[in-house]
Amino acid sequence: MAHIQLKTPIPGPASVALNARRQVAVTRAMAQAIPIAVKRAHGALVEDLDGNMLIDLAGGIGVLAVGHTPQRVVDAIQKQAAELIHMCAMVANYESHVELAEMLNRLTPGDFAKKTLLANGGAEAVENAVKIARSYTGRAGIIVFEGAYHGRTNLTMAMTSKYGLFKKGFGPFASEIYRIAVPNLYRTPNGMSQEDYLAWSIANLEDALVSHVDPSALAAIVIEPVIGEGGFIPVPKAFLEKIREICTREGAVMIADEVQSGSGRTGRLWAIEHTGVVPDMVISAKSLGGGMPISAITGRADIMDAPHVSGVGSTYGGNPLACVAAIEALKILSHPVSLINAPRIEKKIRETFEPLLKDIPALGDIRGIGGMMVLEFVKDRVSKEPWSDFVLELVQMNARKGVITIRAGLYTNCLRFLPALNTPDDVLEEALAVVVSNIRELYARLVPAPLEPVSA
Repeated sequence: MAHIQLKTPIPGPASVALNARRQVAVTRAMAQAIPIAVKRAHGALVEDLDGNMLIDLAGGIGVLAVGHTPQRVVDAIQKQAAELIHMCAMVANYESHVELAEMLNRLTPGDFAKKTLLANGGAEAVENAVKIARSYTGRAGIIVFEGAYHGRTNLTMAMTSKYGLFKKGFGPFASEIYRIAVPNLYRTPNGMSQEDYLAWSIANLEDALVSHVDPSALAAIVIEPVIGEGGFIPVPKAFLEKIREICTREGAVMIADEVQSGSGRTGRLWAIEHTGVVPDMVISAKSLGGGMPISAITGRADIMDAPHVSGVGSTYGGNPLACVAAIEALKILSHPVSLINAPRIEKKIRETFEPLLKDIPALGDIRGIGGMMVLEFVKDRVSKEPWSDFVLELVQMNARKGVITIRAGLYTNCLRFLPALNTPDDVLEEALAVVVSNIRELYARLVPAPLEPVSA
């Protein structure tokens, strides 16, 4: 039996009606990727207000590694709601706040004493991590990378790449942010081998300590081990090792932004674990809360204790409901069965789309790690000119056929997959088959096959 059940066109009349109300009541500055209005969801399945059942491959932009409404998380929230909804950890202590911090201190990489600060979302966590690093080092400079996404607050917008989408019209931005290139091996410059390009990138990282910021002014280097919004680019191990070397040598703080790549998404609890590199601080959010808004900064105890007492804080950070949800989500995600699911998803995605490389030239690359995968689309495989319009239309076609997908990439030309890690094979296969069909249909429409020569 098919899991996709379409009773009306997408969007149906009830979705159209609620979308019309949204246009009047909600700022148009916040986009909506696909035109459905959701009634309920469970696992990988989403039901809209018109009774249509869709398969979700976007996972709330990476928030739902444990799927929609996992029973253990739901039960924990319901039980907690009857006992304590809010207290504020700056006012009084409570069990779930301490238990979650203890779990994160134990589970994040690094054989050293750790402490944790809980916050509400990824941007708040990144901003706190920078504040703590600056307090610890007594320095201000922060190195970040092209294609990075760290948030939408003023400081994190300064750290975020992709000006037109995230930053246009919102300046001036915070100072002392220095951006350099990160090696995207798919876009290795013509005439260079990938090995030479990586070596150049590593040398450029050292040069940045002369051309951009002196080591005596460098507080931290912040990097996503898998560049997220920039197009799911796994950062090469050698590049991460160089960052670790520089931070150790110069007394700066190495910060791994694992907001999207962490919480089991890649087959390890933290994506940086694939490389063996140990950062000083790890930032968690998105799937950490099993759907609830929560984030965390976990790091070396001496660094985390550097700010003065009351120097950091949050009214809602570490809310009891979010804490119990995160505790249950971490229990699920740290289980070996969950972690095995991520490479299963990667294998299924690669097996599904690799055959298209032969006859769909627009498909330029298939990359990612575990349950964090993208397809990058280009107008030409030699020039690798991005084809963002192809992906924009593909997202809408997928939705009309019952599959929820979203875009990614510095050039907005990647289709990203962030499914629940426990998505059953038959559900995943059904959804991916729809995407394959749509890619073929769209490419045939936009790039018609050449006419056969007429015989005499």
